[in-house]
Amino acid sequence: PDAAGERRERYGANELPRAARAGLGRQALAQLTDLFAVVLLLASAITFLTYWLSEPRDAGRLQLAVAILCVVALNAVIGFTQEYSAERTAESLQAMVPHTCRVLRDGRRQEVPARDLVPGDVVALEAGDAVPADCRLVEAHELSVNNAALTGESDPVRRDSAPMAVPGPLTDARNCLFMGTDVVAGAGKAVVFATGAATEFGRIYRLTASASRQRTPLQLQVAAMARRVAGTALAIGALLFAVRLPGDDTVEAFVFALGVMVALVPEGLPATLSVSLAIGVRRMARRNALVKRLLAVEALGSTTVILTDKTGTLTQAEMTVTRVWADGALHPVSGVGYAPEGEVADPGPRVRELLRVAALCCDAKLVPPGGDGGRDGPGSGGGPGGHHGTWRVLGDTTEGALLVAAAKAGIDPHAEEAASPRVAEHPFDPGRKLMSTVHRAPGGGFLVHAKGAPQELLARCTHIDRDGGARPLTEESRAAVVAVNDELAAQGLRVLAVAVRRAEGPGGDRDAAESGLTLLGLTGMLDPPRAEVSEAVDACRRAGIRIVMATGDHPLTAEAVARRVGIVRGREPVVVTGKRLDTLDDAALDELMAGGPELLLCRVSPEHKTRAVTALRRRGEVVAVTGDGANDAPALKHADIGVAMGASGTDVAREAAVMVLLDDSFASIATAVRLGRSVYQNIRRFLVYVFSSNIGELGPIVAATFTGFPLVPISAVQILAIDLGSDVLPALALGAEPPESDVMDRPPRARRERLFSMAVMRRILFLGGIQALGVTAVFFWHIHASGIPFADFTEEHPVYREAVTMVQAGIVLSQFFVGLAVRTDRQSLLRAGLFSNPWLLGAGGVGVALMACISYVPVLQEVFNTAPLAAADWAVLTGLGALPLAADELRKAWLRRRRPESGERGGRRAGPGPDPGRRRGPMRVIIAGCGRTGSALAAQLAAEGHDVRIIDPLPGARRLLPAGFSGAFHSGSGFSRTALEAAGIEHADAFVALTSGDNRNLVSARTAKETYRVPVVVARLHDPHRKELYRGFGIPTVAAIRWTVQQIHRTLLHRHLDPELAFGNGETLLVRSELPGYLTGRRLAEFDVDGEIRVVEVTRGGHSLVPAHNTAAEPSDVVTFAVAATALGTLRGFLGKELGT
Repeated sequence: PDAAGERRERYGANELPRAARAGLGRQALAQLTDLFAVVLLLASAITFLTYWLSEPRDAGRLQLAVAILCVVALNAVIGFTQEYSAERTAESLQAMVPHTCRVLRDGRRQEVPARDLVPGDVVALEAGDAVPADCRLVEAHELSVNNAALTGESDPVRRDSAPMAVPGPLTDARNCLFMGTDVVAGAGKAVVFATGAATEFGRIYRLTASASRQRTPLQLQVAAMARRVAGTALAIGALLFAVRLPGDDTVEAFVFALGVMVALVPEGLPATLSVSLAIGVRRMARRNALVKRLLAVEALGSTTVILTDKTGTLTQAEMTVTRVWADGALHPVSGVGYAPEGEVADPGPRVRELLRVAALCCDAKLVPPGGDGGRDGPGSGGGPGGHHGTWRVLGDTTEGALLVAAAKAGIDPHAEEAASPRVAEHPFDPGRKLMSTVHRAPGGGFLVHAKGAPQELLARCTHIDRDGGARPLTEESRAAVVAVNDELAAQGLRVLAVAVRRAEGPGGDRDAAESGLTLLGLTGMLDPPRAEVSEAVDACRRAGIRIVMATGDHPLTAEAVARRVGIVRGREPVVVTGKRLDTLDDAALDELMAGGPELLLCRVSPEHKTRAVTALRRRGEVVAVTGDGANDAPALKHADIGVAMGASGTDVAREAAVMVLLDDSFASIATAVRLGRSVYQNIRRFLVYVFSSNIGELGPIVAATFTGFPLVPISAVQILAIDLGSDVLPALALGAEPPESDVMDRPPRARRERLFSMAVMRRILFLGGIQALGVTAVFFWHIHASGIPFADFTEEHPVYREAVTMVQAGIVLSQFFVGLAVRTDRQSLLRAGLFSNPWLLGAGGVGVALMACISYVPVLQEVFNTAPLAAADWAVLTGLGALPLAADELRKAWLRRRRPESGERGGRRAGPGPDPGRRRGPMRVIIAGCGRTGSALAAQLAAEGHDVRIIDPLPGARRLLPAGFSGAFHSGSGFSRTALEAAGIEHADAFVALTSGDNRNLVSARTAKETYRVPVVVARLHDPHRKELYRGFGIPTVAAIRWTVQQIHRTLLHRHLDPELAFGNGETLLVRSELPGYLTGRRLAEFDVDGEIRVVEVTRGGHSLVPAHNTAAEPSDVVTFAVAATALGTLRGFLGKELGT
């Protein structure tokens, strides 16, 4: 203990240093550093000074000074409250370090606080323990650890005590354990060599802490806008001060200029901006995306690159067996994850025997919801603690997948273990790539069960289980096994072989035990992608967002997953390993990041991810980084937007991120981007609204200055009442406008794009100018109608009070109509719907009611120096107030005539209009087959302005195309990828395969669909030259061709007709469609209807299968129906969608 104490003083406690956080007072004061706040504080201080120096003292100046202070305080309170409620302040990293641990001190085992560990301590570890510090194993018994919290990869890795050299990262050392990771199997003892901040975990912490929080694009834009507005206010105030000075005393001229400055500064803008962003935060929270910093809401909308992790982000981090090959047949396995829900197709005796042997040859445990697997241990694959409300695996995830598959086949591993107890084992050996166990057979004797890499296990087999018995393993059957293995591996599956043999006893040499085996079959498994990821990836692609995968996994595995979810579609993505990144300087790294759109970073460390983020940001990209492990934290902090997984993510990742996905759904990112883009557009809308009001307030003041009127037409207190009382609620209602329908079909805006663009400025001057002219005319008309000279007016004169009341009321009413005008950019308000935003109407009504109170309530009359208005005055002001809306409607009509567009971005469609499913703009369509049907379709599409490319192996087929055909003809086979890429398949919008059933265009269609992710239409035709087309229907061949062209054309031009369609001979059609969610779980046999509708094929997880009688539908199944033409209406109603007929 004394030695331990000395070392504790030397090395410090085994805990991570707490990050310094600003106190509440400092956070509150930070709200006052905003430039608008500084200008207003300065104005308030000067107003106080003029109040104290003037004799007699003017109470109005005191009211103005207090009012300005209240404005600043209100903005500060709103900003502080929103930030404080969104930002977590807990030090979450400490939660990942265990509180106690078992150590060997003074020759005995004792339990001590983990913070008291010192280098040199020997800790005892077993399954379920969290590693308390970095340590080296001195004794290990079948010990495996889950390094997900450190590396991001959830597969358990075996550790032993053998000395070894470590040429790569220390985390690759097989004899070392690291703080924050978990022991999932076995036991051991290890000596501590690093504690606290000196650990690998501490290194990641330092990387995270050293990263300064990045300023979002909106922060930069608002800061620039504040500087310009403040500079403009000071310049105009100084100019008018100089103009007024000769006729007024200095104090009066100064107070007048101060009022001008107050009129130009949008006092309500900071509060409106904060609350509008908070509305965006709440909208995202309802969609399971928790944003911790308000300004990050808008930053999501400007994202240009998403750097995403693989395990747990794109995939479920749960290995799942999807294929079992036994007795010469391939059997699909339904269901995903660790829940034993699903079934093995046709689970005959040989399949059950394979899965029984595989389950007995496992050390892992399958733990039900609420269970602990025998101790309070972690789940597998998600970091410390696991998910105790779901099924989980304690041990190796690959073995867990085998246990789940066995359960789906009705096998109880516990009952089998009891019937065939294990008496010996040969643990997994990385060199041999297999493991084996010895069991007592129920009928006597012993059985060796083995599983491992197919190529290794196959070399030790002499027989194969076939036709109910062991048959000699011939070269032919060995080649068949290799072919199946290659086929499964090509699908991105991890393949394991399972074998068995009889043994004379439990002892003996391992080589002898693992030879002469009988191969039972193969299992193919994968870490399944999340169901919604592919759709989210497609949405991001449409939005012009580049997706880069960064993972610690093997390049082949990474590419397989990337292809499965749609990140990779081309033939040769750029795959870069961490070792190659180490050889690149910053210039070379920048060039790499600027490369092709399909980039995969594999075997990368936290430093590699951070370098990649930095390089992307140097190129001007707005980078969002997703991740769930502690290894992702530095990149999350350095990125513009860090996105952490909420359910499976580690606390350090959630702490470093600015957005947390509560449901771990990658699809929530696409939703957040959509909402973020909407927030930016809405901010522009209420900027036009707010600054139009400022122009309206400034106009009469400037007019009074140059006409020599001695008083201001609107006081600073009245301006504050407008900016904070009447304008804030409508501005917020504009901020609540829902996203536009095509917001995800636009490219991201540039990082340097100005919030105050010239178009925004022109619209502010247009609307504000009309408003200013109207209220200025009202003011001077009322003054002139009284016949009183300018010099006789005082602030208490009733005519003056009526005039300033009319100015204030005129601005309030005008702003009501301006709010309606700015809802759309080009579309008429009548088409967008006058009542489609009831919040705006209600907010405008509140503003008018508040103005009425200021005009009629005696107390408020004294505060704001107003007078009651007659009904005729309100009528005149309403008419003048509607002028901006009328003028803006004329402007929009002129824009529509000048640049006609189909639809309006700025508003929502109301009433009948174009078919929303119809594709807009020209498409690139590739047609494989230039026969009479193909040439007719190509001619029609080209005449409509589409980019048509035709592929046909016969150069003479070109003669079928009409003269003047504007498309391109490529001589080659659609089966050839070279021909497809020469035709530009990577950028195609649709691919049409025309086939008589005996050519290779069907293969080209599958290639276009699965490799290049291009929507496909397949038309199965007979050769019209053999006069077999539509035989027996009594219609000419030309009419049949015309009908087929019509169906394909309609399919191409409508988005909701995107599923693959195959047109047959006019009597029977093949229809391919994704099943709606409400059919999930139904047996596919139920879909057969009176012989008129029949299921012929199911595509599940990218793989085709012929459904058995009891096969159940799963989410995202794509089913091919053979349907009689007379039953299309029945199928349409069954699926709830159009089918292109």
